[in-house]
Amino acid sequence: MALNVHHIGIAVEDLDAAVLVYADLFGATLEHRERLDEQGVEAASLRVGESRIELVRPLTADSPVGRFLAKRGPGMHHVAFEVPDVAAELERLKAHDVVLVDETPRGGMFGLQGAFLHPGATGGVLAEFVADGSK
Repeated sequence: MALNVHHIGIAVEDLDAAVLVYADLFGATLEHRERLDEQGVEAASLRVGESRIELVRPLTADSPVGRFLAKRGPGMHHVAFEVPDVAAELERLKAHDVVLVDETPRGGMFGLQGAFLHPGATGGVLAEFVADGSK
């Protein structure tokens, strides 16, 4: 089963400035902006043609994205793949001993459910599964 890329997540220090940069350089348009306290970020979803980029700014230095920025600086944070059912994908991966960051789905932008796989499972890239939150 081939999956579609839902979005590319990019960690930023200044969300307003990053939105302007992506608009100016790539013609991106702001689709949605939301504070996700559970994940410790404020995020902006941008449409760039048919694609989507998610800019994420940490709310605190000790959040996962805050620690990422302190260690690596701004840049690509994750790749999100769209799946029909996040919980089912997690169970499938657990059966194959894939290391997960999230054992169960959590809430995200647009009311989507999401869950992250450990970067060690994907050659060093943090991957996320996202699905419609009603499933």
